[in-house]
Amino acid sequence: MAREIRIEISEEAYEALQKAAAARHLAAEDYAGDVLHADLTRTRFIEGARSFVHQHGDAFAARYGRPAAHNTGT
Repeated sequence: MAREIRIEISEEAYEALQKAAAARHLAAEDYAGDVLHADLTRTRFIEGARSFVHQHGDAFAARYGRPAAHNTGT
């Protein structure tokens, strides 16, 4: 079920939102919802990945080894 929220943003932010939405042929409100949804989805994914690494990282490293150190050239 979709829910409606009301937020206040600056004029500059709204202009940027309108421009980005227009480039995607979307209404500003729809684009804002898409951006918010994508950000929340990314946050949930990262939290899940961190939890997985915390729970299983040592066992994974014991079985497969740790990554080789990278030489950054500095």
